Amino acid sequence: MRIGTARSSYRHDEALFDSRTQYAWLAILGVALLGFPFVADEYWLYLACLVAINIASATGLNILTGYTGLVSLGQAAFMGIGAYTVAAFEQKFGTPVLLNLLAGGFVAMLGGLVVGLPSLRVKGLYLAISTIAASVVLHFVFANWHSVTGGHSGITVAPAEILGISFDTSFRLYWLFVPITILMVIGAANLFRTRIGRAFIAIRDRDISAEVLGIPLLRYKLLSFGLSSFYAGVAGGMWAYFFRVVTPESFPLLMSIFFLAAIIVGGMGTILGAILGAIFMTMVPEALKLIVGWLPLSTDATLILSPVRTIVFGALIVGFLVFEPLGLQEIWRRIRRFFHLWPFRA
Repeated sequence: MRIGTARSSYRHDEALFDSRTQYAWLAILGVALLGFPFVADEYWLYLACLVAINIASATGLNILTGYTGLVSLGQAAFMGIGAYTVAAFEQKFGTPVLLNLLAGGFVAMLGGLVVGLPSLRVKGLYLAISTIAASVVLHFVFANWHSVTGGHSGITVAPAEILGISFDTSFRLYWLFVPITILMVIGAANLFRTRIGRAFIAIRDRDISAEVLGIPLLRYKLLSFGLSSFYAGVAGGMWAYFFRVVTPESFPLLMSIFFLAAIIVGGMGTILGAILGAIFMTMVPEALKLIVGWLPLSTDATLILSPVRTIVFGALIVGFLVFEPLGLQEIWRRIRRFFHLWPFRA
């Protein structure tokens, strides 16, 4: 029995979708995702694959920052670990694609566990600085460990291949990336209905109180870092298969700022917020390219695009923190609430 938004049984409380309306919208979304690649051109398929990668990584960062309250600016570095792991496995061992992605996730998880060690002693700005330091160290390793990473020349990645089918186009990669991203999002949504997820939220709300309640802080903080890094590693592996070349310059600090902006703009501490934020922030650079292309500039437009993009990312972070701290998911929630009783709303 459903009474308003209240749940009258544990089964309803544990359900991800608990109304016919939600199932109907879910079916519409599924049909749209299935039909999209058949009507979209190459450009929109490229963006769809990029959005899937960014959603996976943003969801991982949301686990750490949005749900556990630990600020990280090292997400791009963990993606780099996953990308290099996938490239090395593909080049040297020729192992299956899914095994490579899992390996990239687990190696990135190990890196996240190491980086997460200071989280017991520091938090906030100091933790963010420590993750930046880890990102700098990893970038140095990527650039100078020539026998593994290829240095600044990078590693060329062969196209993903499953059952003899080569995923060498955006159309085919769409059918690989989107299901993986959906599974990762569902996994994250289910995580926060478990004891582990609720421990993360308790640590975010008040870590001292959580410790008094018997939650071991170091264990759960490291677990949060590990899960977030695993998501980043898998996303980095998909990134490697998508762009087919991995270099140290592929994962700059600006990319970490991009993912932090995505979860702030979308709404921290919500699965929908990570999805909306990743989609929105992926479209922002594309919109900037169009705008800069329309302007009558005497210099090469690409020379000003990068600094303008950085400024826009910063402005979006500040703007949403000041005017809409709950992000796009809160705007969507208001729209849904407005139409809940429409047109009978007084």
